Amino acid sequence: MPTGRPTILVLYTELAPYVLASFQAAVRSLGATFHVVRWPVNNEAPFTLAADAGIHLYERRQYDRAALLQLAHDLKPDLVITSGWVDKDYLAVCRAVQRRRVPTVMSFDTAWTGSARQWVSVLASRFWMPFTFSHAWATGARQTAYARLLGFPAFRIHSGFYSADTERFLALGDTLLAQRTGTWPHRFLCVARYIPTKGQQVLCDAFAALCDAGDAGDWELHLIGTGELHAQVAASPSGRHPRIHHHGFKQVSELPAEMAKAGMFVLPSSYEPWGVVVHEQAAAGMPLLLSDAVGAAERFLEPGTNGARVPATDVAAWTAALGAMVRCSDDELRAMGTASRARAESWTPEHWALTLQRILQDR
Repeated sequence: MPTGRPTILVLYTELAPYVLASFQAAVRSLGATFHVVRWPVNNEAPFTLAADAGIHLYERRQYDRAALLQLAHDLKPDLVITSGWVDKDYLAVCRAVQRRRVPTVMSFDTAWTGSARQWVSVLASRFWMPFTFSHAWATGARQTAYARLLGFPAFRIHSGFYSADTERFLALGDTLLAQRTGTWPHRFLCVARYIPTKGQQVLCDAFAALCDAGDAGDWELHLIGTGELHAQVAASPSGRHPRIHHHGFKQVSELPAEMAKAGMFVLPSSYEPWGVVVHEQAAAGMPLLLSDAVGAAERFLEPGTNGARVPATDVAAWTAALGAMVRCSDDELRAMGTASRARAESWTPEHWALTLQRILQDR
């Protein structure tokens, strides 16, 4: 590992607050300095980002390939982390620094599915991947399987690239669990962008059917987020149901107030390679109802203990699963929430920083 304060160059796509939380943990524990080049903020997730000391942000649109190469030359980083392989200029920087024996890490959350396109990527990767990246840092098991097929040796593959800002959400979980000694809130909460793969329409259809059948008790459904399908879902027959509420986008700082009113987190995605929001909600002591497409379930959900999994696009299955949760007693819901919080402690930004330290030592 480099002596003194390691310098980390991060070539990122769409930065989110939880990513900065992991960087900040490494600043505290390793004395690291991060230089982060990031793509513009996504209009469907317009996070307000504030970097602490030790983290320097650069706007990707202000750097062409030559400028990125010059930045890497000037910084002389001890390690480079890149978001996947989508940005060709980022790859050029990795190839340049790897020639100087600097570790280059490909971070990614793409799960292995065995599609024809992925097999093509596997075959093509043998011609360029070894000259671009020395390590892979994936999110979970299906991602590490993909990394092995891409040609990374097992000892240079790490998992757990994403972590929630657990300092914030575990503290919230302690507070909420301490407050909920009596009744448990009867409110389903979904936090996700309104895009085709997130499944809000399926969720609204399922919950509206449960209500219309008289099987929803006093439960409500609240959805937070924005995106291309927001108006369409909100205006749909089920989306307009009086017990379904659409709140729009909320900053991370605004989420605790909404989570304090909710009793179960629901994510009905048809495609969700990971989903850091699952970690956040588990840390806050929420029972989890997740589709079978949500990757983060492998770490944070134990069906029957802190929630359940549901076939992603099956409205009838979702109606049944929601109904099963409505029939749970408050004591059962409290036990699930407590189990969620315990599972959330298994991975934190501090664990992330330890993984970074191991990669820095592997030169």
